[in-house]
Amino acid sequence: MKRAALGFALAALVLALPACSWWGGTSGPKPAELPMLEPGKELRVLWSATVGDGGDFAFTPALVGESLYAASREGVVTRLKAASGESEWRVELGVRLSAGVGASPRTLVVASDRGDVLALEADTGKPRWRARVSSEVLATPRVAGGLVLARSADSRIYAFGEDDGKRRWVFQRGSTSLMVRAPAGMTVHEGSVYAGFPGGKLVALALASGGLRWEGTVALPKGTTELERVTDVVGDPAAVGSEVCAAAFQGRIACFDVRKGNQLWARDLSTVTGASVDARYAFVADDRGAVHALDRSSGRSVWKQDRLAHRQLTLPLPLGAELALGDLQGYVHLLAREDGAFAARAGTDGSPLRVAPLAMPGGVVVQTQGGRLYALAR
Repeated sequence: MKRAALGFALAALVLALPACSWWGGTSGPKPAELPMLEPGKELRVLWSATVGDGGDFAFTPALVGESLYAASREGVVTRLKAASGESEWRVELGVRLSAGVGASPRTLVVASDRGDVLALEADTGKPRWRARVSSEVLATPRVAGGLVLARSADSRIYAFGEDDGKRRWVFQRGSTSLMVRAPAGMTVHEGSVYAGFPGGKLVALALASGGLRWEGTVALPKGTTELERVTDVVGDPAAVGSEVCAAAFQGRIACFDVRKGNQLWARDLSTVTGASVDARYAFVADDRGAVHALDRSSGRSVWKQDRLAHRQLTLPLPLGAELALGDLQGYVHLLAREDGAFAARAGTDGSPLRVAPLAMPGGVVVQTQGGRLYALAR
């Protein structure tokens, strides 16, 4: 095995769908000790609430207007006031869920590892409809353009009517025998759905019909063994303006023109959480725990922060002058956007953070693997 980082990213094989797991547990290299911060650089906890344990799955909350929605492995879905964390309603679906909440002002969507897709009324939590896909759902469903999009782990994307749950279209790619078992989701941007697949491919689909608009190559498989040749696009593609960027495990980060799919630039990097972008930079936390800022126009390295090595970092979230990310011990870190210096930090319940913080007015919200929500601010 050529990369030490494979120790946690390829830790487990799943029998039904052989796959490489990104949940590393306590195995692998020892996480770096956290550097001391100056007094006054602590993040404040505005409020915290319990939603339920995440198990071995990554649960992402959703913010719509003044309401925050969250789900748990046990099948609990809750709506809270984003400003205070006060519960507005809470329902138990009787289904073990496996992905976070997709939301619109009218509809919430959750999914299970048995292929269930469930839509709820956003105002009340009342069930609206239920549909099935072909295998487990690891990535957060999306609600856009009157459709609910759900991605199954066997490389299919399903579109259902938001109001009636009827299937509108399905897009399918061939799956491979060995895959990174990390949520590989979808991004909707200006009438297109962008999604990455095993083998380093990124596709653009028409949202209304599921038709293929273009396909690009983020990275090509390399190496002599099947394990070394795993090159899956991971995380959600990041789209802004006329560009969409994606990153692959054991591969590269690459950015494309959204209209024709022409590759604008590519840079060798390996990640299990994908890439994020803002107006100037692309950000990646690599599979060794270093955070990179790249010039969005060229891919040139702007800075690298390597003092969080082996801390199994989440996708970085750009927040104006800073970016936020979490780690395996439940810490939330703020880094300065321009040079990667440590700006602030907060601890949560000590359990891992597996998804990027969620921006909210005045701060961020994180959902821990142990089942708590924390609203944090400077």
